[in-house]
Amino acid sequence: MSCNALGLLPCGFPPSILRHELTSSPSELTTIFSINPSETRRLAVSRHHCPTFTTCRVTGAMEDHHHHHQNVEDETVSLKHFIEHAKDLVRSDSSTSTAPSPYWFTPLDCGSPLENSPLLLFLPGIDGTGLGLIKHHKNLGKIFEVFCLHIPYKDQTPFTGLVKLVESTIHSEHHRSPNRPIYLVGESLGACLALSVAAFNPDIDLVLILANPGATMANLDKGFEWLSPGLVAPSMAYLSVIADILPIETLLWKLQMIKSASSYANSRLHAVKAHTLILSSGRDPLLPSQEEGLRLRRLLANCEIYTFEDCGHFLFLDDALDLVSVIKQVCVYRRSKERDFVLDYIPPSPSEINILRDSNRWINILSPVILSTLADGKIVRGFDGIPSEGPVVYAGYHMLLGFDTVPLVAQFWDQKGIHLRGIAHPMIFLKLKQGVLANFPFSNEIRLMGAVPVSGKNFFRLLATKSHILLYPGGVREALHRKGEAYKLFWPELSEFVRMAARFGAKIVPFGAVGEDDFFQLLLDYDDQMKIPVLKNFIDELSDEAGTLRTTVDGEVENQDIHLPGVVPKIPGRLYYHFGKPIETDGMKEELLDREKAHELYVQVKSEVENSIAYLPEKRERDPYRSLVSRLLFQTRHGFTSEVPAFDLD
Repeated sequence: MSCNALGLLPCGFPPSILRHELTSSPSELTTIFSINPSETRRLAVSRHHCPTFTTCRVTGAMEDHHHHHQNVEDETVSLKHFIEHAKDLVRSDSSTSTAPSPYWFTPLDCGSPLENSPLLLFLPGIDGTGLGLIKHHKNLGKIFEVFCLHIPYKDQTPFTGLVKLVESTIHSEHHRSPNRPIYLVGESLGACLALSVAAFNPDIDLVLILANPGATMANLDKGFEWLSPGLVAPSMAYLSVIADILPIETLLWKLQMIKSASSYANSRLHAVKAHTLILSSGRDPLLPSQEEGLRLRRLLANCEIYTFEDCGHFLFLDDALDLVSVIKQVCVYRRSKERDFVLDYIPPSPSEINILRDSNRWINILSPVILSTLADGKIVRGFDGIPSEGPVVYAGYHMLLGFDTVPLVAQFWDQKGIHLRGIAHPMIFLKLKQGVLANFPFSNEIRLMGAVPVSGKNFFRLLATKSHILLYPGGVREALHRKGEAYKLFWPELSEFVRMAARFGAKIVPFGAVGEDDFFQLLLDYDDQMKIPVLKNFIDELSDEAGTLRTTVDGEVENQDIHLPGVVPKIPGRLYYHFGKPIETDGMKEELLDREKAHELYVQVKSEVENSIAYLPEKRERDPYRSLVSRLLFQTRHGFTSEVPAFDLD
């Protein structure tokens, strides 16, 4: 096969988009795309549109900046850049005497990704420019090796030719790195490309991320109505961009291609085995994207959907979409064949933390009281008694409905700068197409903050990476306790977490928490609901979906049926946490191989938690700011960011 060594970009690429390495004029330099031949990964593009990789390294740097209100500014710049550089690309295509072939490029602002990052190939929509992810380049480039496909407007490669082009690319990359997943991100025509390629390559590890793919599937004929004034009006700003970018004859050609591509991909959905994430708009004025997304979710073998209720048709350019944040929240990011919940985890960015703070401002109203214990046994307010260096295991009591977890994680992050990694029930991570648990409340936030499914392997890896680990040995049984069981521990008899902690010399910090009785009154517990046939059936459905964990444990802490306790909220009181003196396990690895010794330490930890729980109720009775009204009055006088006092410590 004859090839032209074109590198990443053809020589006719416009100066306003390329960074020219050999020019000395600063005015000619921009920071959109890299074309450094000595450092940039290059492609050899054949005349048959089948690219193969030759060398491998993407470089580039952009300053990393985060600001609480940066999102709105970034979106304005992104749309402007998209319009400007899309036009530059079309002008570049026009300047060539012959029609250029499709080619790959890597945006400069993607920077340098993490080591062993997966490959992300962006497959463009009807515009063909490959700039559809311009809003996300910088963040994507931190965790992916990013390449975008550009289809020149003069090019009339048929859809099957584009499928072969992308296939050739993934075959080459899979041969070079067989254990590394390849992400295909597409919209409209790109979604068809991704689905078709996945259908032909079920044995290659692909992950598909498709934005509003319904625009290219079964309802396409209805979709041609988007050219009518009534449907164009709600998205005129975006549609005018496409009209400006593409000549009318090219636009008509692309519309015909999308129609044939839709039929081509739709007939092969049964063969798509790749994990597919559909990003669906709830307010698409052009097409029924949400309904079509649901249809695809039913048809595809391994598919989940993430809906943006307030977003329009052009999702990747919508202000509300942060693609990297979505990838984190739904746990589709991985660097090998299987996701490692510890090593593949990407911590939240400052902007993501700000969003979480904004959505959880109710924590400030609670004014949690944190008490810790110094090495000499003195109890102090705050985190002075909390170890700064990991690994540390925080073992404690789980309040009703797990109400204590979010405020605790937030306080550790804000006050101590410690990122708590929680051990969570696997139902938080279930990939369900339908059912009650398909949209588990707060699951996205919990996953974003680094919770991992409970397992010995995940606990081991958290310890090995010197993490601060939040562990509730009582699990679901404790968080869904019955009437009269508040502040009672339901810990299993097994002491395995103590032995594993000792293997890494981890500190164990026992803690207790009280306050649930100041927020809820439990009316219908598990025993009550099991006597009502409708609720019993609902509990059985929930439990079947959630699965089982403690198959080898008997008695009170055996597998707990999942249910939703019936509670009545009260006027909010206050949450209180007491952390006991850290228990050292360094040097005890050999000693704790003896199960009796390990059990003694386990009982000690449990006893310390019970002591903390017993200590707090008496103290809170002396807190003049236990009630919400008293705290609001204090903050009115002293400022709403001021720390609200509590009881005096002895």
